[in-house]
Amino acid sequence: MPEDDVLYTDVKFARGKANETTSSSPETTYSEVNILKTQQPAELPAGPQQPAVPNERSKVTAERVALLVLGALLAAAVTALGVTLYTNSQTLENLKNQNEALKKNLSERVSETKPPNTLQLTCPNPPEVKKDEQHLRCEGGWEQHGEMCYLFSNWSTPWTESRDRCKQQGGDLVKIDSEEEQRFLAQQLREKMSTAADKFWIGLTDSKTEGEWLWVDGSRLDTSLSYWSNKEPDNWTGDNPDGEDCVRMGEKGAGHDLKCWFDKSCEANQKSICEKQAKTQQYTITCLKSS
Repeated sequence: MPEDDVLYTDVKFARGKANETTSSSPETTYSEVNILKTQQPAELPAGPQQPAVPNERSKVTAERVALLVLGALLAAAVTALGVTLYTNSQTLENLKNQNEALKKNLSERVSETKPPNTLQLTCPNPPEVKKDEQHLRCEGGWEQHGEMCYLFSNWSTPWTESRDRCKQQGGDLVKIDSEEEQRFLAQQLREKMSTAADKFWIGLTDSKTEGEWLWVDGSRLDTSLSYWSNKEPDNWTGDNPDGEDCVRMGEKGAGHDLKCWFDKSCEANQKSICEKQAKTQQYTITCLKSS
């Protein structure tokens, strides 16, 4: 047994006086007693560990905080999406309103330029109704004369380019087929010409064969329907060595007769007269009873 676990003590026992004859000196008996220290109770073996409550609470609290943060982010995202959708819907509505306004404005402008398809006339009794009557009309900017439409251009270009521009608009340089048409054109040009030199190309040229004048449709010029000015055509080479192979027309001022054709270099810049067939449009005409 280890020494640290033993407690030593001395115990003295006195012997009683049995008789008078015993020694006068008392005898003492020594005895040694060993007493073990009281051992601390041994610790009981540890049972199954109980869950650490504080740690579990901390874990639950962290999860709750994470859920709250995630919920806040989702709410912010939904709010932002809602604001974006609302803004886009407002923008779309504004664009729709602007588009409707533009359509209305365009319709009003078109209705101002187009003739109505229904005409109402006042007539004697009994009233009559005419349906599906055919009428000829020209586009805006074109002037109507009989069954033809004429465009007096503002551009000044060579003869070939002028013809190309007329074709782009569905026509060609004018071909004059009658005296009445020549008279109409000459009158119009007297009002439109700003100077005596401000003349207009027509669709007549001898560029293929000198002296053989052809219209743009390939037909030859009828000499009975030619309206050359005095001493024209002269094929003057002063401006161009190739001479003058294209025809322009027009005389400024009143009192001039119909003879106002002049040959000119096809490279010169002049205004022009475009021509095309008038379009047929169907009308419903109502004849109303007069009051």
